[in-house]
Formats: sequence, C-alpha cells, structure tokens
Amino acid sequence: MNIIVCLKQIPDLQQIRIKERKPILEGAPLIFGDMDKNALEEAVRIKEKVGEAKITALALGPAKLKDGIKEALAVGADEAVLLMDPAFAGSDTVATAKALAKAIQKIGEYDLILCGEGSTDSYSGQVGPRLAEMLDLPQITYVRELEVKDGKIQAVRNMEESFEVVEADLPAVVTVAAEINEPRLASLRQILQAARKPVQEWTPADLGLAEEEVGEKGAAVEVLSNLAPEEERKQVIFSGELDEIVDGLVDALTKEGVLGR
Repeated sequence: MNIIVCLKQIPDLQQIRIKERKPILEGAPLIFGDMDKNALEEAVRIKEKVGEAKITALALGPAKLKDGIKEALAVGADEAVLLMDPAFAGSDTVATAKALAKAIQKIGEYDLILCGEGSTDSYSGQVGPRLAEMLDLPQITYVRELEVKDGKIQAVRNMEESFEVVEADLPAVVTVAAEINEPRLASLRQILQAARKPVQEWTPADLGLAEEEVGEKGAAVEVLSNLAPEEERKQVIFSGELDEIVDGLVDALTKEGVLGR
C-alpha cells in the first residue's frame, strides 16, 4: 500500500509577535501544522496495521523545509518529496493544490492521500478537496476515525452535531480532524535513521508547471491586508487599600457585564 501525506510548514503561532496590528513573522521558527501531524500519525498507524506499506511525505515550502522534513521521516515516513523553489512562494490554496497534484502524479503510485483538515495558520480547509478534484478522486473530509480494508476505506466524519459513517474505494483523498489520534514523538534512534532516508527536491519545471502557474502569479486570491483586531483599552487604574481595589475592580467588571450580579 502506498500512502502520501501532504504536509505544510507554518510559523510557530506561539512565537509570533504583533506590532501595529501586523504579525511579525521574522524569527518565528517553522513547524508542521498540528493536523498535518495527525495525518502523518494516521498513515503510520495504517502501516502498522496492514504491514506492507510505504509512506511518502510531500511538502511545499521554503528552503528550511529540508531540515523540518527530518521530523516526518523520523516519525515514520519512508521517503520525502520536497517542492522547494522561490517560484512556489506566495502560493494560495489553488496554486498549492495544483503543485501537489502534479507532484502526486509524478510519484505515480498511491492508494491513499492524507491531509490535515486545515492548516493551523489560515485554516481554509481547501487544499485537500481541491487536490481530490484535480486528481479526480473520491474524498472524505473531517475524518475522526479511519479504517482501511479490502481496497476500501471506511471513515467516521465529524459533522459537529452528528457523526457520519461513509465508505469509499481506493485510491482516495482523506482530510483528518485533530481528534483522530495523538501524534507520537520520534525516538533518538528514529531521528538518527531519518538522515538515511531518501529525499527528493522538485521544482515547477520538474512538475511540468510554468512559473506563472504557481506562487503569487498562479494565485487566485489576493490578500489585501492581514491585521489583528483593533482593541480599545479602558486604562482604568484602581488605587487605595487592597480591599478597596478589589471591590472597585469587581464593581467595574460587573458594570461591564464581565461578571454576573
């Protein structure tokens, strides 16, 4: 069985600073998104169940991706394909899905394609479904339970107010929700072994794509601004004895509706 897991590197949200309502990304380390890790973990669990399986980690991103992919290889991916080229920079969901689809076609052999339900940064939830449409494959989204058996997949979908059990023939695209599993941590031995696993790097030309089909040139959406919500502070200062300060604070919060009467 051949499983492809699509991964995306994002800035560590815990390390992002806000200045003048704009996110400052410089200096923030790049990590794989949480639900991408869930997708990789599910691939490893499927491999452990079926026995004969190969997991390919597929990722599009900057040059730092070369270091980050070692985490995926250590956790259980058998090989990696990296789409690293300045031309890919600024790709939106359309351009990203197009590049990933071309890469998957170039890989050639696949039974199951796993993606996170959405990336932790933009959380559009579009790449997986777009990928399925471009490859003309059945898709199952928002999956919280997954079983592979006899050339089919059976999944439980999280529909917020209910659960839905669906089945599809392989090959198929599946996007997983966070509750599907708890990603494992790699052991020291696995980290050392990861350095010996094969990694390929492909450019748009390798995929048969012109530079205007990817990156900002190939994007269907233009981001006009990315600003944090504007907040107005009351700047109320309480002074006096401790009991007076506490009473004043409680009274002020009650009037604002923060505390119940």
